[in-house]
Amino acid sequence: MTWVALIIAGILEVVWSYFMKQSQGFTKLTPSIITIISMLCSFALLAYAMRSLPLSIAYPVWTGIGAVGAFIIGITLLGEHISAVKIAAGILIIAGVIMMKFSSSH
Repeated sequence: MTWVALIIAGILEVVWSYFMKQSQGFTKLTPSIITIISMLCSFALLAYAMRSLPLSIAYPVWTGIGAVGAFIIGITLLGEHISAVKIAAGILIIAGVIMMKFSSSH
């Protein structure tokens, strides 16, 4: 259950980062509210996961999911530029997250 909470927390990190962009500096109400609610839920699930997972596992996995998710959302929904270097960096982040997962005894 801890890993499920951590994965959901990472997905919510992607949600809040996307809606923070859509809020245009917190000047649009609905995206701002979605940002704040998803942030709170993401942090709460991360805190729950950290009750049994080490910081050295939980935080890098959470940020890795968020980073790769934001990268994918930026390219697919926001039309951001894609390059071979960005793709390689995304693959390295994914590899790091997988390695963190397998290095944990939890």
